[in-house]
Amino acid sequence: MLETSARLLRLLALLQSRRDWQGSELADELQISPRTVRRDVDRLRELGYPVNATTGSFGGYRLGAGAELPPLLLDDNEAVAVAAALRTNAVTGLEEVSLRALLKLEQVLPSRLRHRVSALEQVESVPRDSPAPALDPELLSTLAAACRDSDTLRFDYQAHDGTATRRRVEPHRLVNWGRRWYLVAWDADKQDWRSFRVDRITPPQPPFGPRFTPRDLDATTYVASRVTQAAWRFQARVRVHAPADAVAARIHAAIGTVEAVDDTTCELVTGSDSVETLAVWIGMLGYDFEVTSPPELVEHVRSLAARYARAVQD
Repeated sequence: MLETSARLLRLLALLQSRRDWQGSELADELQISPRTVRRDVDRLRELGYPVNATTGSFGGYRLGAGAELPPLLLDDNEAVAVAAALRTNAVTGLEEVSLRALLKLEQVLPSRLRHRVSALEQVESVPRDSPAPALDPELLSTLAAACRDSDTLRFDYQAHDGTATRRRVEPHRLVNWGRRWYLVAWDADKQDWRSFRVDRITPPQPPFGPRFTPRDLDATTYVASRVTQAAWRFQARVRVHAPADAVAARIHAAIGTVEAVDDTTCELVTGSDSVETLAVWIGMLGYDFEVTSPPELVEHVRSLAARYARAVQD
């Protein structure tokens, strides 16, 4: 039979492993009596774990959500996975909070796991060209809840020129893109979709509402088309001689957007900080294409065409 402390940890692990347990099932797993199960459940509640119970001959137990965050019990692989995520992919705008969580986790890891996690220090991340704006975790949670619950929000929004305006929106989705967080929402006053940088939103004050009927929109593609292209030095519109679905299957939303012209032709709206990168990437699509803008890309493709022609001369 397990000692009390070890048994409590085992009981907690069982409760976290699945939604519902009958008392008799827990007793069999722990090799104890149902009465001891009840006492151990009471001990867990005293430690801050909200274990909900139902009465009757088939009464059961369920680990619920409480007002405070009690300690979590993770197995070896889960602990390493959490540490790896915090170390190599800290949440954009919440890097400091992620680092604090990682330090707390590493302090309580047993030596066998600490060794596995320390190996992640050798992992290198791609350098970012600029730091992410600081993010308010409470604001992010508020916006996410409003998206989930379809609650109308009112907030002050600071534009890039520093001017602030009052906005009334129906929040749709939060999108993390290019080191920033965006709220994609239907602007109730302008009657159109808009994307708002979360770091420029003044936290809305309750009460929220009224409730609204959600609309359909691919939020990631919307942000990609409005935000990513604005940051490119060169923006291009390319006529591709292939169906739109075939071209769209070859690109990511971060690369550009595809607009159908007819069943066999589409236009690709894309961009880059260099025409050299654009020319190479468009050539890798594997379809015939025509470039009309920008002039720098047209000239570079013409130069490449001549160079390639010379390369295969007999």
